[in-house]
Amino acid sequence: MADAGPHDRRFHLKKTVALVGMMGAGKTAVGRAVAAKLQVPFLDSDAEIEAAANLSVPEIFTRDGEAFFRRRETEVIARLLKEERGILSTGGGAFLAEENRANIHAKGVAVWLDADLDLLWNRVRHKDTRPLLRTSDPRATLAALFDVRNPVYALADLSVKCGAELTIDDMANRVITCLLGRADVLEDRDA
Repeated sequence: MADAGPHDRRFHLKKTVALVGMMGAGKTAVGRAVAAKLQVPFLDSDAEIEAAANLSVPEIFTRDGEAFFRRRETEVIARLLKEERGILSTGGGAFLAEENRANIHAKGVAVWLDADLDLLWNRVRHKDTRPLLRTSDPRATLAALFDVRNPVYALADLSVKCGAELTIDDMANRVITCLLGRADVLEDRDA
């Protein structure tokens, strides 16, 4: 008989898992899948900000600017870390703020979804929902962001390598396997 997959087991999540990484890494899609498998809430900092403002992230960037957005993002992440234990998808720039990194480290665990530049570009190039890529050369902009941000993402507590061949389900299972290596974060009740 084959080993039971993560979806066949019961888990106990001990602290919030904040997924960090570049736009296009899969934080939202993988986060939803991990939350479903662990039977915990899925939290999304961008969605919370959009709901509070009744505007999309690109609209907030246009109307109020990136600095305003980042302040709201920090407030929302701090609140979500306090209120409910679950899987938290953060915006691509959230982990760059030292205050967010400190809050996540103090109250949760950061997991970097580590995707290479070509994979990210393939995922975001046909979307106009990325305000930071609204430039004359979005590929170069993405590459510049990638170079600046990856050393900061590397400060995350854990990392999971993404791959073009991996499905969302594959990535969710990889994240769960990674989390199971941290007894202070996730317990397999069936082990």
